[in-house]
Amino acid sequence: MSVAQLAAAPLGEAEQVFPLPPAPEAIPTVRRRVRRVLGGWNLPADVADDVLLVVSELLTNALVHALPPATLGLWRVLVDGIGAVHVEVTDRGPAAGGRIPAPGTGDAIDPDEHGRGLGIVNALSARCGVRVLPGGTCRWAEVLAG
Repeated sequence: MSVAQLAAAPLGEAEQVFPLPPAPEAIPTVRRRVRRVLGGWNLPADVADDVLLVVSELLTNALVHALPPATLGLWRVLVDGIGAVHVEVTDRGPAAGGRIPAPGTGDAIDPDEHGRGLGIVNALSARCGVRVLPGGTCRWAEVLAG
C-alpha cells in the first residue's frame, strides 16, 4: 500500500472495533469480519493473510490467558513512512494466577501445542508490544502493507 493510498484514509483512528464474545468459536466470525474490512482497504492478499494471522493469535491469547471481555481494534498507520495495519487487542488483564509474557518469548507449558502465538506475531510484525492499562492489558502489532 503506497503512502498516497494510505493518506486517502484517516490515520491513527480506530477505524474498526470488534467486541469479542468470551468463546473460542467467536474467532472465526471475527476473522471473517476482519477479512471483509481488509478487502475494503485493498491490501495485497499476502498482507491480509498476515494481518489475519496476527488477529487470530492476539485474540486467542486474550481468550486463553486473560479476563473477558476482549476488544479488537484495527486501523491504518504509517511505520517509517510505509503503510501498515495496526492491530490491537485489549482485555481486562491476565486471568487468575496469570502474568503478562513479553511478545515473542514463547512462554508455554507445552511448546509443541501452545506458546508460539506471540512468536508468530513478532515475526509478522514491523513492531509489536504490550501496554498495561489501569483496567487491563493491550497487545498490539503493526503489519507492513507496502
